[in-house]
Amino acid sequence: MAKSRLSIVINGLVKENPVFVLLLGLCPTLGTTTSAINGMSMGLATTAVLVCSNFLISSVKKFIPDKVRIPAFIMVIASLVTVVQMMMEAYTPGIYKVLGLFIPLIVVNCIVLGRAESFASKNGVFDSLLDGLGSGLGFTLALTILGSIREILGNGSFFNIAIFPASWQPALIFILPPGGFMTIAFVIAFQNYLKQKKEA
Repeated sequence: MAKSRLSIVINGLVKENPVFVLLLGLCPTLGTTTSAINGMSMGLATTAVLVCSNFLISSVKKFIPDKVRIPAFIMVIASLVTVVQMMMEAYTPGIYKVLGLFIPLIVVNCIVLGRAESFASKNGVFDSLLDGLGSGLGFTLALTILGSIREILGNGSFFNIAIFPASWQPALIFILPPGGFMTIAFVIAFQNYLKQKKEA
């Protein structure tokens, strides 16, 4: 039982990583990964919503009629996003100022609604919580990796700490929208290369 529950978390982290495998949530992925701290912050905010929404939806699924299932899920998710948004605005105003536009979009993030519909509405409370945690951490990992690459190449820093001498000229394209597309394309291509090499 413990092994199967661990596999639920690992599944969201690796086998069904929302960004690198399922290619979900690409709008916030490309929009918020201009730096490692931004990507990680967006990922953690989404993880909080995923864990709480999976927990709540799994807890009340028996009381929700099938005809209003999706609207009810969206209401739960929207309420949680509002709480997360208010907490970020109160306790991390600097990060909220950068991510403010993308925080409300968590409501319509297909990762959150997808996990609620495909897992939380059909499984137990604890397993649903673990599923939300796994998918959230997978999303956070992907955003942090992409943000780190873009920040290092586009700004010469890592978590806002300069890692190259002042004479080094960063490739600014990486912190612009085209850089987001290029970075995710190269990461997925590299991942597919490793996968094919392993299977060969």
